[in-house]
Amino acid sequence: MIFYPKFYCQKVTDISVEYLRKNNIKAIILDVDNTLLDFDLNIISGLEEWYNEIKINNIKCIILSNSNKEKKIKMVADLLNIPFIKFATKPLKRGFKKAQKILGEKSQNIAVVGDQIFTDVIGANRSKMFSILVKPVASKDLWMTRFKRPLENLIIKKYLKSR
Repeated sequence: MIFYPKFYCQKVTDISVEYLRKNNIKAIILDVDNTLLDFDLNIISGLEEWYNEIKINNIKCIILSNSNKEKKIKMVADLLNIPFIKFATKPLKRGFKKAQKILGEKSQNIAVVGDQIFTDVIGANRSKMFSILVKPVASKDLWMTRFKRPLENLIIKKYLKSR
């Protein structure tokens, strides 16, 4: 189902190199808001250590964000020393395809990690990429995201029952 991720976990740092290898993942597209940063722009604990493990294992990363706030996205991109794409218009395919071109990998070898079903998961699934849904790092959201969360929670309940 287009709404269901291939994998669901608490946070990005729970995604192991072994799991990525097992699923033939060679690159990761990362969301920023409520995936790597909370609403107050605090970076999640353990992100640098997790990314260093990813980098050591030659897994490429890029940030793909619907935000147009370059300073916020650049802060994380600079910390990890990875490229970024802002105003990605997820779940439309164009941002995912642009990220894929930069990463230089086949879609089936790319994982997309984000906290929203209606942007990250649907966009990844439509782009034939490996979708990974993480729980939002904070309960505080943008108004448009807050509006969608109850429906996403219903989908997650159904997804978990189907497993």
